[in-house]
Formats: sequence, C-alpha cells, structure tokens
Amino acid sequence: MSVSYWLGVDTGGTFTDFVLLGDGEPRIHKVLSTPSAPEQAILQGIGELGLGDAMSAGQLAIIHGTTVATNAALEGKGANTVLITNQGLEDILRIGRQNRAELYNLTPTPPPSVLDTLPVAGTPCRLDAQGKEVTPLNDADLSKLVEEVLAHQPQSVALCLLFSYLNPAHEQRIRQALEAAGLPVSASHAILPTRGEYERGMATWLNAWLAPKVANYLQRLQQATTPAPLAIMQSHGGTIASEQAADLAVNLLLSGPAGGLAAAKRLGEQLQQPQLMTFDMGGTSTDVALLDGDLRLTQQGHIGPYPVAVPMVDMHTIGAGGGSLAYVDDAGLLHVGPHSAGADPGPACYGRGGDRVTVTDANVVLGRLQPDFALGGTLSLDVAAAKNAMQQLATQLGLGMEETAEGVLALANEHMTQALRVISIQKGFDPADFALLSFGGAGGLHVCALADNLGMRRAIVPRRAGVLSAEGLVYAPRKREHLQALPEDSDDKALQSLIATLQLQGDEELIHEGVPERDIQHRVFVDMCYQGQSSVLQIPWQNDAAVREKQFHAAHEQRFGHRLALPVQQVNIRVQSLATTSPPRQPPLPARTGKATRHAQLPGVNQPVTVYDREALGTGQTLHGPALISEAVGTTWLAQGWQASVDQYGHLLLERSPT
Repeated sequence: MSVSYWLGVDTGGTFTDFVLLGDGEPRIHKVLSTPSAPEQAILQGIGELGLGDAMSAGQLAIIHGTTVATNAALEGKGANTVLITNQGLEDILRIGRQNRAELYNLTPTPPPSVLDTLPVAGTPCRLDAQGKEVTPLNDADLSKLVEEVLAHQPQSVALCLLFSYLNPAHEQRIRQALEAAGLPVSASHAILPTRGEYERGMATWLNAWLAPKVANYLQRLQQATTPAPLAIMQSHGGTIASEQAADLAVNLLLSGPAGGLAAAKRLGEQLQQPQLMTFDMGGTSTDVALLDGDLRLTQQGHIGPYPVAVPMVDMHTIGAGGGSLAYVDDAGLLHVGPHSAGADPGPACYGRGGDRVTVTDANVVLGRLQPDFALGGTLSLDVAAAKNAMQQLATQLGLGMEETAEGVLALANEHMTQALRVISIQKGFDPADFALLSFGGAGGLHVCALADNLGMRRAIVPRRAGVLSAEGLVYAPRKREHLQALPEDSDDKALQSLIATLQLQGDEELIHEGVPERDIQHRVFVDMCYQGQSSVLQIPWQNDAAVREKQFHAAHEQRFGHRLALPVQQVNIRVQSLATTSPPRQPPLPARTGKATRHAQLPGVNQPVTVYDREALGTGQTLHGPALISEAVGTTWLAQGWQASVDQYGHLLLERSPT
C-alpha cells in the first residue's frame, strides 16, 4: 500500500519528539525518552498519536533520528571488537596523533579508554604507497590470522591495512575469510577509503565497535513497526533505509542533530535567508552550527575523545541545556553544566522527585515559564519545587533567590555564546552577517540574550521550533556519500572516470532502496590542500583545474586568514547522491490576529509582560518585547528592545528594535 503519513521521530536525552505530516495541519507530540530501550518511547508516541492501524497497513513512513550510536560511544558500551592491522602497527589507535588536552602538563595522565584493552592482530602482508603488493597474503598467514581472531571470541572485527584505499585486495580476502567464520567485519576500504591510517583506523574501529548495538536496536524497532518503511538519519544530513544503516553505524553518530540542520536548510530556502547560525537547545545539550547556503560538512569531527573522519555536519555541541544542573564548588563559585538532570527525575519543576536546580528551574523562578505552560504539551510545572531548589542554592551563595536564578541563566547563556563564537568568529565569519535560528524545546527562552551577546540584530524562531529536528527528518533527502582517495598522478581524465564510477555506485544503492533513477541528483566535491598539509578543504567540483585551485586559495584564506605560495594537491573525490523526499505541502496560516491572553509581572522586569498564545497569532502581526509567546512545545522570551513579526508560514522573525 502507498504511504499516506510521514512521521519524524527524534530521540533526545529528555524527550522523544514526533511530527506527523499527511493529514492537514502537522501534528506534534512529545513523550519522555526511555534511554534503556529507546523503541519503547517511540511505540508509546505512535500509539498516543493513534497511528497503530496506519503502521500495520504500511501507510506510515517513519524517519528516525537516533542517539543509540552516540550514547554507546560516549558511555564506552560498544561490542567486543578485534582490530586487524599490519604487523608493527598494532598500537596505531592507542598512539593516535599525540594531541594533548593539557598542553603545559609535562606528565599528563591519559584518561582510561576502551582502546587500552583493545585486542589487536597483525598480519605480515603489506602494500606500498602506490597500492602495489610488497608482501603477499598467503594461505598459511590467513589461516593463522583467522584462528588468532577467533581466540578472542569477538562480536565484531575492524580491518584496517596500510594503503588499502588504493588497493583493497588484501582487505577483501581477509574479510571473506572472517565472514565465512561467522564474524561481522568492517573494512577500512569500505568505511573511509582515504589517507591517514589513524583516522581511517579509528573510523573503522568505531563502526565495528558500535555496529552490533545499533543493529540490535534497529532490528527491535523494525520488528515492532513492520511493515511500515523505516529510514534512519545519517550524520551528513541524509537518510538511509534501516536495513543498511546498521552496517554504517559510524555514520549515525550525529543522527538526531542532523535532522535540525536539514530543517534549517529548508527554512533558509523558504525565507530566502541562506546565512544562518543555528542554535538547538534541548534538555541535555546544545548544538550550534553555521549554514552559508548549504549544510557545512566536516571530516574533523569528534564524539567524546574519538576523532570521526567520516563526513558529518559541522556542528559544535556543549553540555548546556534546559536540564543542565547548577551547583556551587568548594570555592563558593557557581557553575552550570555539563551534567544534566535528564528525563528522570529531571528538573525540580517536573515534580518527579528532582531537587537540584537546572536552567529550566531558573526560567520558572523568573516567570519566563508560567504555571499554565505545559512542558512538552503535557507535563505540568511544579513552581513550588523549583523555588525550593533555587532557595537552597541561593543560601549556599548568600544571594537572593531571583538574583541566583539570573546568575544561572547568565552562566548558561555565556556557555552557549562561546559555542556560537567557535563556529563563527573562530572560522572567519562575522555573526552580524547571519540570522540566529533558534529551535529545540528550550531555545526560544534564550535566543534574544544570545543574539545580544554576539551583536546580532536578527533571529528566527520557527513554527514548531520545539520539535524542528523531528520535522527536519521528514524533509531530509535519501542520501549517500561516497569518497575515494586519489593517486598522486591523477589527471582530469582519471578524475572524470572516478566520478562516473562513484555516481553509478550511488545510483545503484538508492535504486535498491526504491528511489526512482529519475529522482537522483549528484553533487561532486574535491578535497584539496597545500603540499605537505594533512588537513583538507572541500571544494565544489569544477571541470577546469585552474578554477578549482583558485577556489581552494580563496577558501583557505577565509578559513585561516592567509594563502601560501605552495603547490596545491587534490586528495579525495567526494560524490553526494541524493533524492529529495516529497511529503505533503503544509496548509497556509489562517488569517487571524491573536490577542494577548493576559499581562504578567515578572521578577526583574520593570513593566508588565504581555503573554500570547502562539497558535492564535496571524500573518503580519507584530509583537513588542517584553513578551512571552507560549506554545505546546516551547516558549519564546521576547526581551525588551526586541520585536517579532509573524510571517506567512507562522515563523517568528525577531529584530532588535532601533535605538
């Protein structure tokens, strides 16, 4: 049966968000996450939305942003994995790049790592830097290697040999032997076929380490939702069928946050505002990113202590969210985050037994979250519990309760401001040239303060901002990213041939998932660097080599502030193959003018604050701060000196009032 409904499901640390398209006005829903078994919250939400029959009939398409891979990596709870590499390189992942967290500590103590006890097997076969065989892989060595690996009783195997990205023959033969022995294998030539044995090895190990847990979760979810088609968001901003997602677990490390950026890109196109700084504040963390017409990808991402060189959205994450805990250290100084109250017990104002102050509690104490504002649409606020917790913290500091709440918010805002500086000023961009796009359940409460901190005069709080990441999942394209390292002597004819091969590979994989060939588009990029550099910049493909080189010089100057009189190298070819989905168009915003529901007197505000119901606002309506704009999945604090207009789509366009 054909699909009639599209459901975006974003699993967060506190809430699991749902956005349903296909039946007139989009429907939104939130339930508390179930971290030990994320599929339980998903099935609960599907049931509460009344979608059981549509799911059973195969009329419901589910697009999911998952945190299973991310949480497993951060918590060190991957599978028992064996790494296979060349003899003599068994310690490559433990040695790393020798980057030091404490630059001036002469005797640093490295934190404990799962890599410390990683079982490693070495093979004597070897390729040279051109991919030519130096030492062959004979049958005896292969049999011995398989026996050694099996002795560790692994759940998964990571296979990374020198220069396999130029010649995968040895890796392919070893993989076939291990798979015949019943072991799942991640091979580096398939995961990340590019130079950099450490980064390639780390990506391959992460994939092998995480794949069993991801596969187990996706299998449970797929069994529970069959026959509904299930797609998973990948870190580079495109979706993949769940059947294939488990084999590419390393590509799911930013699965959830990438949904928000997919929505941001679509919103920028809709508003003709391509330059956006995104600010996604949830219950546990805040994600920030910069869009300059398109999603910016990086091959230098990190998840916890692990570098991740596979393509992923260029995003900076900090432990600051609505659930971030405030505390006083031994020196009597106030801190906020990175630890979170999570979903259970959550902030004190949840009324679930939490007794420690969070950022959300500070907003409650200052009246920016009113007693009648239901968090997530259903969760009632316990104002008394929030005030009791804040009073205890205030007593420790020797301050008043409201003064303490303002301090908590000021610290949280400063943490998030610093994160926004990292992805803008530190990369050569002026925040004043961008609009600040705020989403996530807690983002609207802080957007004006952050814009003021950065000297930004424009901000956007989209409609359904509290579940925008879930909505972005629905609109994200089905996508593949294929990468291939280039031999040093590659000419343009060889590059064109390689591009055609990678495009064909993308076509085949998407067609296998049911995408019509006519709907597939390709984007081509080349990774370039100066001779001798290890880091690369991604440049859009041009047929003229001189034009590519000119674009690289300009990109290097913007990113690093200078260009060098050195030869330029082409390192990798990247091909994006994608097909944009077409869920139903949303109905226009009804003509109406929303009146204020009441006026409230808030602590620290020298005039009455107007309170609005966002669902009642109409196109062209203008609001002036100070004001509170509430909706089912979020609240916007329109600070004094700011005004907001409602556009035709229902988005709030904020501007700093002229002084």
